[in-house]
Order: sequence, then structure tokens, then C-alpha cells
Amino acid sequence: MCCSVGPCARNLKSEICNLKFKIPILGGIMVKVIVCGACGRMGTRIIEFLAQEQEIKLVGAIEVKGHRGLGSQVAPQVKVTDNLEEIIERGEVVIDFTNPQASLKNLEVASRFKKAMVIGTTGHSEEEKKLVREKARNIPLLMAPNMSLGVNLLFKLVETVARVLKGYDVEIVEAHHNKKKDAPSGTATKLAETIAQVLNLNLKQAAVYGREGMVGERKAREIGMHAVRAGDIVGEHTVIFAGTGERLELTHRAHSRDCFARGAVEASKWIVRQPPGFYDMQDFLGWKGISEG
Repeated sequence: MCCSVGPCARNLKSEICNLKFKIPILGGIMVKVIVCGACGRMGTRIIEFLAQEQEIKLVGAIEVKGHRGLGSQVAPQVKVTDNLEEIIERGEVVIDFTNPQASLKNLEVASRFKKAMVIGTTGHSEEEKKLVREKARNIPLLMAPNMSLGVNLLFKLVETVARVLKGYDVEIVEAHHNKKKDAPSGTATKLAETIAQVLNLNLKQAAVYGREGMVGERKAREIGMHAVRAGDIVGEHTVIFAGTGERLELTHRAHSRDCFARGAVEASKWIVRQPPGFYDMQDFLGWKGISEG
């Protein structure tokens, strides 16, 4: 056991030391952005962040038809509208925090007009994710279930830990506010997908969503998934690796939506300079391939 784990532990230290935040700087270039879901929790915070930026400017704000925020002014010369196609030419990149169906409609418009896009919306089905990737052949598109720098570091950490602690039971617990509609969260799903890939598991077969009644003993190759919905919890994710006589817990807690908003704004600056293709936050941060293999 010690002989097999020792080299992995040394590699773990090396990989963690190699992870660095590589947020690119534009150098005075003004990026024009349109926010979809402008009056929602995330959209509102993103617009507030944009107002503080020197290298990026809000030029459009979109909400669903009938929304009470339509017509309100969210920035100088920017009022909320329900028609992305009418204002799409003003922008270079679309940031979308809506719902799966709305995001696909917005993506269709962005793709048709060759505009870059950042999608932070979660809850897409596997078929919908395939459609997103197909559209990314035409435009630069960054899609991530979580724009937080800390959470994206967590993705890398669990990938490395799962490789080292093989044979340990894995459970994922996530908690969000009582208005969140999808469960488990997109972040929890991404964590599970990352671990399943390392352990060579089919997540559809390995995932166990909560437990109730006489379910029997836990199977060795399960990944437990548990969702809490309560109060105004912004977001909390814990990954448990439990072995004989010990357990390791990796936890990320978001105290506000600022971490997500900042990540989305920085990602939008970056994506406009990329060629057409599908990207995620690992690409943006320059972490792809650091702990693979």
C-alpha cells in the first residue's frame, strides 16, 4: 500500500503546486457584452460587476417575455428587452444565466450572428449538451456549471485525489437556496463526472441519488449524490473520500454570488479572442492537462 501510494502522493504535491491562476489581461481593449437573464440573481450581480470594469461594457440586457423588469434601465443607454435578435449586433459576447430552454434559444441566435457566448446555465440534459457542443463548431463558446475560481480548483483537486485514494468510498453533498430548480447541482454533477472518469466508472450506473429504506450495504463502486435545498444558501459542495479509519473531505462554500459573477465576466473577456470551439473554465484558467494521465 505504502509503495503504491507514495509516488502518487508526491505527484499530488507537484500537481497542486503547478496549479496557478492564469487570468489573461486584455490590455485596454473594450469588449461589448449582452447579458441574458439580466434581472435574475446572477444577471443582476454580473451587471453590477460590469459597471466597475474598464475593459468590458454592457450593451444589452435580455429577460423573458412578460417579465416585470422589461423596460427598466440597468446601465446608461441600456434597457431590458425580450428580443435578443434585435440587439445582438451591438455585442461581441453573450453571457447566459437563464434556464436550459432559454439558453438554447439564445445560443441559436448567437450562433447565427457569429457571436461568442458564455453559458453558466445548468440543468441541461445530455441531448441538450450535445446540441451546445454542435453550435460551438461555429462560435467560441465557454460553458461551465460553475464560474468560481475556487470551485474550478476543486474540480482539479478531486481529480487528483480520486487517482490517489482508489478504493475509497466517494460521496458528494451539495446545498443551495430553496429557489434552485435543478438537482443535483451542475457543479455536483461535474464533480461526479470528474471522479467517475478517473475511476473508469459509468456515472449513470455508479451514481446513487440519496438513500431510503432497506437499500442494503453500500457497493464499492458507488458515487453517492445528495442535494439539500434550504433558505438562502448560495452554494456549498463537499466531496467525501472515506476509507478504513479515515476520511478526507474537500469543501467549497460560496458566501455570495460575487465569485460566480467575477468568473463569468473574466471568462467573457477571454472567449472573444478564441477561435470557434467548445471551452470550459479549465481552458480559460490554463489548467487543462496539468493532472491528466
